[in-house]
Amino acid sequence: MVWTKLTIDTTVEAVDILSAFLDDLGVEGIMIEDNVPLTEEDKKAMFVDIPLIEGEDDGTAKVSCFIDESFDVDTLKADIVAELTRLEEFLPVGTKNITLGNTEDKDWINNWKQFFKPFRLYDNIVIKPTWEELTDVKEDDMVVEIDPGIAFGTGSHETTKLCIGQLKKYLKAGDTVFDVGSGSGILSIISVMLGAGFVHGMDIDEVAVRASIENREVNNISEDKLALTCGNLLAGDDVASKMAFDVNKGEKYDIVVANILADVIIPLSGVIKPFLKEDGYFITSGIIDMKEEAVKEALLSNGFKIIDVVHMNDWVSIIAKIA
Repeated sequence: MVWTKLTIDTTVEAVDILSAFLDDLGVEGIMIEDNVPLTEEDKKAMFVDIPLIEGEDDGTAKVSCFIDESFDVDTLKADIVAELTRLEEFLPVGTKNITLGNTEDKDWINNWKQFFKPFRLYDNIVIKPTWEELTDVKEDDMVVEIDPGIAFGTGSHETTKLCIGQLKKYLKAGDTVFDVGSGSGILSIISVMLGAGFVHGMDIDEVAVRASIENREVNNISEDKLALTCGNLLAGDDVASKMAFDVNKGEKYDIVVANILADVIIPLSGVIKPFLKEDGYFITSGIIDMKEEAVKEALLSNGFKIIDVVHMNDWVSIIAKIA
């Protein structure tokens, strides 16, 4: 099916009323574009480690929607113009210009899967999408089945590769691991396959936790070997109650791994020590190279000593222990 994209040039003030009007007409999938600056709370919630490009807030906005053949385009345009004209008596509505475009009906959620193919890491770790067939398998291969859904973590990004390499280096058979910001669960699953005695993966996103649980099941890993929960160590909630270990009784992890972002690792370094054994390893990644020194400074100021630093292209993994 070919959908018609209808875009209305309007103002920020008119966006809510116009969106409600379109909703009343049965229009779904309304998209709003404006230059209203993001709040600091919005930016923190996005967890991005690249500069956000924001335009000048001039009060203008675009409201777009996608309509199928059940709508008469000319009638819909006339209804929208009439509503904007009515609103114009009470508030600015912009130019009222309406443009049309066409787009094919595609499965945008799943189209990326055609580019995610099985690949090999560190000789014997094979990352296999659940929907792909695997033909080249060696006897000692560790095959990790992954369907990240919309959660972060296919294993192909440098940050994840760095973490996998450090887990191979520092994880010993029987170790306990806390995977903070576990995403699709790939690092948690690999930790179990590398011989961890118990792994706890935690993410702030419920969708990611659901994806990681599904990935745990497809890799035939039991819940008593890999626990997955939703929680936020930086939010001030009662995270200890969600922990697989009773940190109040001194139970701690041999390894804490955090493949997140520099701006999260920096405050995390101030709250993670109660969960890490005195001789344990804090493996961090997701750090863009321009923020390497800031992360090191945060670790040192929070009572850690840095024992290893590994680079891969523009990304950095820093390994620390309690000083």
